[in-house]
Parts: sequence; C-alpha cells; structure tokens
Amino acid sequence: MSKSYSASCIVHRGANRIAVKFKADRALIERFRKLEGALWSQTLKTWHLPDTPEYRKQFKVEFPDATSQVAANIEVNNSIHQVSLVNLPASQVSPIINKAIIENTNAVTQTNSAKSEQYQQVQTTNRQSLTKAKQFWVKPASSANNEKVSGKFSLNKSIQASQKQQQNKVQQASSGISDERSKIPNPISDKLAAHITNFNRWLKSRRYSSNTIKTYCEAIKSFLVFANKEQLDEISNSDIINFNNDVIVKNNLSASFQNQVVNAIKLFFSTIENRQIQIELIHRPKRPKLLPNVLSKEEIKLLLSVSSNIKHRTMLSLIYSCGLRCGELLRLKPVHIDTQRKLVIIKQSKGRKDRIVPLSVRVLALLNEYYSTAGITNWIFEGQVKGEPYDERSLQAVLKQCLQKAKINKPATLHWLRHSYATHLLESGTDLRYIQELLGHSSSRTTEIYTHVSNKEIQKIVSPFDTL
Repeated sequence: MSKSYSASCIVHRGANRIAVKFKADRALIERFRKLEGALWSQTLKTWHLPDTPEYRKQFKVEFPDATSQVAANIEVNNSIHQVSLVNLPASQVSPIINKAIIENTNAVTQTNSAKSEQYQQVQTTNRQSLTKAKQFWVKPASSANNEKVSGKFSLNKSIQASQKQQQNKVQQASSGISDERSKIPNPISDKLAAHITNFNRWLKSRRYSSNTIKTYCEAIKSFLVFANKEQLDEISNSDIINFNNDVIVKNNLSASFQNQVVNAIKLFFSTIENRQIQIELIHRPKRPKLLPNVLSKEEIKLLLSVSSNIKHRTMLSLIYSCGLRCGELLRLKPVHIDTQRKLVIIKQSKGRKDRIVPLSVRVLALLNEYYSTAGITNWIFEGQVKGEPYDERSLQAVLKQCLQKAKINKPATLHWLRHSYATHLLESGTDLRYIQELLGHSSSRTTEIYTHVSNKEIQKIVSPFDTL
C-alpha cells in the first residue's frame, strides 16, 4: 500500500490496535481486507490492525510512550470504568513507565519494573498475572487489593478526589439510564452483587434467552443502585414507585422499558425469601396503543434496488420477503434454507419456537448469486470476524444508508420491513391465521394489529366530503 494513508496507534475495546485511514477506494479496501486481523470499526469510522512490530514497521508508526498509553486507556474507558492513577517512586522505575491503573470493575493493574522492590512484592501476591505486553500487572479488583496498592504506592490526590464523581458515571453507563438523572448513589455492595449473580444463574436454569437475562440483570442493577439499601429486606414498594417517577418518567424512558423493569423486579424478588416488597402490588404502566410502522410496496422496491452490495441486498430482501426479525436473519445457517421445498426454517426464535416460512423464488436466485461470491462457513451472513455472525448494528447502518440513497425520509428500522411484510400479505388477501403462523405470534391478538394499518378496506370508504 503506497503512502496515501495515515496510521496511528489506538486502544480499541481494550486492545492495542493500529488505525489506518485512507481514501474510500474499492481496490484499496480489498487489499487491506487481506491483511491478517484487519477490521473495520463502525464506531471510529476507520480500519484497524493488531498492534504488532511487523505492522508498525510496515506502516511506519511507533506506539507512544507508556504515559500516553495510560492516558489513552483512561480516555477510552472513561465512560464505563472507575479509574485512578498511582504514582510509583521514580527512583525505582523507568522514567517512562511510572504509573499504574486501578480499575474498579475486573482488575487492579500495576506497572512492571523487573528490578524494583514493588515488582517483587506484586509477584509474590496471590492471583496476579502479567499482561502480554508486559507493561502492567493485573489483579482482581477488590477493596483489599485497592488498600494493598494504596499502602505501597502513593495515590494521586487529584484523581482520588474525583473518584466519587467517576463512580457516578460508572453507574450511569452500566445501568443504561440517561445522563439526566441528577443523583446516582455509590455502587452496590458485594452482597447485593452476589444476589444479582444468583439471579443470573436462576434465569439460565429456567432457559431464558441471553438477551432477556442481560436485560433483566441490568434492570435489577439499576434499581438496586437507585434504592441504595444495604439489605434487600429494606427495599419496599415505595422504592419502586420512586424509581419509576425519578428515573423512568423523569428521563422520558418508554413504557416498554418500564414494563421490562417490572418483569425483572417481580422475578428477582420472587427468588428472595425475606422480602418487604409485595410482588402482587407492583403495578405495570399503561402502555400506549401504537400502530406498526409500514413502508409501501413502492418504497420497499426502491429501498432494495439502491444497494449495490449483493450481501446487503440479500439480507434486506430476506427480512422483507420472509417477515424475519433481525436476530432470526443473522442466525440463519445454510442448512436452514430448504431449496427443494423453497422454505426457510427458523430455529429457536422468540419464545424458543421453531417455524417455517415460504422462500420467494426471486430471493432464492439472489441467495444463489450471493453464495457464488461469499465464502460461507458457519453462518450465511458472517461479519468481519470469520466464523462470527454479522453485527445487528452494522445491518441497521446498512438500512440507514439505503434509505438515504432512496431518499425515503422516514425513520425506518429493520423491524419496519417485518411490519410491511405482514401488512402487504393482509392487503393481498392472506388469511390472518396464516399471517400469525408466518410471523410466529403466540396470540392472534398480536397479529390483529395489522388490520388497523391495512388500507385495503379503508380505501373503499368514500369521505362524505367527496359527496357534497
């Protein structure tokens, strides 16, 4: 690759990487893709490579000194970690590597100086490990470890003074609550954290989906942080009402999110024996009756025609032609496409249900064209990492680009394509019972909502204004 690029070292998702920026040229992109470990970051809008001596030499870039590296780590992790700096005695370490990091989440890290007394002290403590780069010692984070580190090294006072403020940011990010919340208490105790871990295990034993487990555990953590009680038996129904008013309503969070929190709280406290909360008195929000958003057939046709990428066009076409949820599409494997019977077999979908949907002849031809260009191993649609499924956020970004190209000024999401599929089936005369089966709905009441957006019968109604 000629010198028509810029390269710099970055820390991305906890790993040292080399960011390489160059003009958006298809030939250059294809050449870069062939480099081992090459990935595209949608967040940073840049290509990046593993930080290796070979790549540093090839792209003529040097990693900054350790002090800058520490600063970079803090900048990257600022929104999700509690971070403090510890100054080591300058006489016992190199002038470049003279700092250590304490992360409040998973690890306590200390700088490495092989000939220093501190090195020997850290090496002899329990459950320590040296990072691959041999720049930091890593130990599990705990109050005991923090005290040991603080006892042996001088804590930077300016950082120590801002720790409480940083803890608030940690809780905001981990709970998923908006920055508008004015007061967030200190992190939950180890005892309450253990209850959340047990709840996580209980949900797994009940075979809840990974997404549901993650959603419920994060909701419970947010609630317990807000309640700010040492013991679970101190939490009452009034704490739930306060959480609804001071967090959910105040931050204008959706009724759907509030309902998820209620589900999580009811399940969580059903596993707690000594509780003050009366589960049967926890009320649910009054949910708004929203109609599904639908694109017209003309808009769908235009949307699918503007994509020049065969992979992107195939994914969007499959979602619309089969009424798939985004996760269902991304979990498809070659064995799930029955080309003889022209069916798509959807395994373990929402509610852990299997179902089959008819496969369009035109989409089958599109799939065959895509197969001829893609090296498929496990998933039909793989992401940048070989063997891993395509990322849902990346697919949403693909749809957004297609909307812009098609000049469709609607805030459409991938789920709009599923809504459009159901509505267009209804308008073409398909029985509601069949549509329920194709969408995988447990109740016909869920499917009946599409009768409110179908314009087949509504268009037959003549406005009295036209008869004047």
